[in-house]
Amino acid sequence: MRCAPQRNKLVAFACQIRDFRWQNGGVKIATRDASALTDADLDELAAMGGAFGIGAVSKAKDSWVLATTAYDGKSLVGFMFLTLERLGGTPCVVMGLLSVKHTPKRDLTLKGLMTEAFHRALMAFPDEDVVIGARFVSAVGLEAFSSVAGIIPRPKYHAVGEERAWGRRLARRYAIEPQYDPATFIAKANAQSGFIDYDPVKKPKIAAEILAFFKGVNVAKGGVLIVHGWTMAESLAKLGKKR
Repeated sequence: MRCAPQRNKLVAFACQIRDFRWQNGGVKIATRDASALTDADLDELAAMGGAFGIGAVSKAKDSWVLATTAYDGKSLVGFMFLTLERLGGTPCVVMGLLSVKHTPKRDLTLKGLMTEAFHRALMAFPDEDVVIGARFVSAVGLEAFSSVAGIIPRPKYHAVGEERAWGRRLARRYAIEPQYDPATFIAKANAQSGFIDYDPVKKPKIAAEILAFFKGVNVAKGGVLIVHGWTMAESLAKLGKKR
């Protein structure tokens, strides 16, 4: 199977656990090796009605290690692709893409998918602080990172060199470094092969300072904002606990 480069034995162990299932408030979560997805699986993901068509999910199968699905009964209501690896020697959850269907349970679906991401990180990197990174096209998607600490960029905070370096590392991992601007954390075009596709049931009130980060994101041209943060070891033990 395919695992991330520079993996340690724990990362390999986490990657090898296939088709693990659990349930979150009636939404069933299952994870397997992305390379095990069949053409029928990819067709189902593309037909869910989210932002990603067959081209994007087919590329995700080849680009990311783990694929997670969320079902409400027999209906697919969400999915994500991610990889656990070390970037610059630091444990990292690199989120390739995440999509949640517009259903009344979509907030619960997002929580289930993110709990699974944290659980995978906990298995791969026990007792370590872990970086989590993703691409966003709108501020409402940041709900996915509601439990993540030290988010960069964030209001009233000037990111320092190492924090900006994380943006560049993630841009390189997403293969969008040429169009990435480290000053704004924005990749200006052709960067939407994956991102957080989520729209909450109730529209949140978002601070103007947060909306300002997305002002330069040209969604029509494929622009994204790269965001990262930390899950400290003690927090990860709670966030990754299956309920």
